[in-house]
Amino acid sequence: MYDYIKGKLTKITAKFIVVEAGGLGYIIYVANPYSFSESVNQDVQIYLHHVVREDAHLLFGFHSDEEKDVFLKLISVSGIGPMTALAIVAVDDNEGLVNAIDNSDIKYLMKFPKIGKKTAQQMILDLAGKFVDAPMENGKAPKTKTVATNEQLDEAMEALLALGYKASELKKIKAFFEGTNETAEQYIKSALKMLMK
Repeated sequence: MYDYIKGKLTKITAKFIVVEAGGLGYIIYVANPYSFSESVNQDVQIYLHHVVREDAHLLFGFHSDEEKDVFLKLISVSGIGPMTALAIVAVDDNEGLVNAIDNSDIKYLMKFPKIGKKTAQQMILDLAGKFVDAPMENGKAPKTKTVATNEQLDEAMEALLALGYKASELKKIKAFFEGTNETAEQYIKSALKMLMK
């Protein structure tokens, strides 16, 4: 229902932030409210996910679309609710999360809050191969990466993932194209030729 909100960050608490937009103060639950500390009383753009319950309408906020995407994948797993997903995002180890899921590392997944063995197994079953690359952390590139992001290449990889190609295959192709400068369409055409060999 909502993609993002733009407004002034007026309040930070341990569980949520408040963003004022159009004269209204919106309570937004975020993974780490204090990561917004430098933006108090400044205009911000927060990516949103709206959850409707019988007793409440809740907004969950994220620094980036990539962070939001991780959250949405997590809540698609049976047994993981929005608050648990937010707690996993708060650990700020998206690369470790993706590696654990793709490598069936149940012990690592059980280190996250409220994740037992059964839920960890379900995460692996539902999410293995669903991540093309480790997402950005708090709107910034992961510390292990030094290559500038290539939006056209990222879009191409997302399109190929949507077509049903495995993330493990696409990682190799993405690495091959790093440092090049093409359109998303050109990347997709070239990648499909490589995948069909």
